[in-house]
Amino acid sequence: MTPDLPPPDLHDDADAAARPHHHHLEQARAQVIQLLSRQSVEKELLLRSEGRNSDVVAQLVARQHQTALEQRLSLFHPADIAFVLEALAPEARDLAWTLVRPSRRGAVLLETSDTVRRALVLNMPPEEVVALAGSLDTDDLADLVSSLPEEARQQVLERLDSADQAEVRSMLSFPEGTAGSMMDLDFIAVREDTTLEAVQRLLRRRKLLPAHTNQLFVVDRGNQLRGLLPLAKLLLGDPEGQVSEVMNPRPVYFYTDDPSREAVAAFEKYDLISAPVLNLHRQVVGRVTVDAVLDEVRERAQTEGLRQVGLTEEDEDLFAPVVASAKRRWPWLAINLATAFFASRVIGAFESIIATLVALAALMPIVASIGGNTGNQSAALVIRGLALDQLSNDQLRRILRRELSISAMNGALWGGVLALSTLLLYHQLPLAAVIAVALMLNMCVAALVGVLAPVLLHRMGRDPAMGSSIILTATTDSMGFFIFLGLAAVFLV
Repeated sequence: MTPDLPPPDLHDDADAAARPHHHHLEQARAQVIQLLSRQSVEKELLLRSEGRNSDVVAQLVARQHQTALEQRLSLFHPADIAFVLEALAPEARDLAWTLVRPSRRGAVLLETSDTVRRALVLNMPPEEVVALAGSLDTDDLADLVSSLPEEARQQVLERLDSADQAEVRSMLSFPEGTAGSMMDLDFIAVREDTTLEAVQRLLRRRKLLPAHTNQLFVVDRGNQLRGLLPLAKLLLGDPEGQVSEVMNPRPVYFYTDDPSREAVAAFEKYDLISAPVLNLHRQVVGRVTVDAVLDEVRERAQTEGLRQVGLTEEDEDLFAPVVASAKRRWPWLAINLATAFFASRVIGAFESIIATLVALAALMPIVASIGGNTGNQSAALVIRGLALDQLSNDQLRRILRRELSISAMNGALWGGVLALSTLLLYHQLPLAAVIAVALMLNMCVAALVGVLAPVLLHRMGRDPAMGSSIILTATTDSMGFFIFLGLAAVFLV
């Protein structure tokens, strides 16, 4: 006899679809995970049960839950589906992926992290990946193909038609981190000797504008950029007027080989929505839009956040293989172990001093900890300045003097607070004076390293966000212990 199975709770789907999705994303994700978990548990129970109808019941249960999941996912925005996929274990993720409509898979893949996207695409035949091309723009298809391993990338490219293949290969030819790799090939260009009425007729014939179109590019016969025509002036201007009369003749633009960080800085500085991208002959070949800039900012922030703690993009997948994840963390842990061992040797050199005055053991971690915080603050400001290309030699010297002055001021203030606390606890004025001076000196050392370490790493071609924290940890710990215990050895023992 077929057991009565409670239908999944989908009564609020219409309401959820009508409400802003970001307010209910956590709840929706929990419902999807609950449906997947319920399906797994019930399937296991039915397989254990005896009877001729157990297989039929299992199929009915699976079909019921798959229908419920498919209905739920059909209401999601592609970004929400990507969010759900990233939160699922590999088995549940593969099941949920099969329930995503083929027409939406391309948009969903673009929203997932590179690690999850690669795992999903590698399980798909090349023909299915090529089928996604129909629903993606060329720049989006290039982003998708670029995240694939080399062998899978070539298989997909070979199956594209000649026009799409040429455009995708052109997009892939631009190095990562350049304006060319960020640009969109879909833009509208008009001539400067055209009337506004003629441009309006052109747009009506197109019927659909590229996303984030707030201005048209004005070019000459050689497709060289002459200016920009804002849509507001196109709509409100005299229809008989010329484009050249209302266009902006001095637009903000980028070359294909300009660093992407310069494009990000320009969009932030000038509040841009879109901007043209030119080749070396000043011909318009694409445009950078605000959504690509936001993606670049988000990816850079996530990457830097992971690198600061020794992780890579592969660690974005919470369900990545344990052994592989552990191996990726070994170098970071090895470096930290070496720096910690060095700091311990500094302490070991003053064992007799610590044995004579036990209070030193309780107080010395404070000096190292405050110094580390000071160095991180200075390093964060310098790394930001390097990212925005704001640090000339004169500015670097000014920042160094400023950070040292701030550290000396804060060191004197909080060193006095720490000295007063030490005096109240241990009733030893010399000890209080020593820890106050040690704190101020270590904060100055931390500020010095926090400014210079990122600059030196940047000039050596290394990642300052990742290497600076290692240098700071080693310096503030070992120097903090050395300064405090050294002063104690001279003045207290």
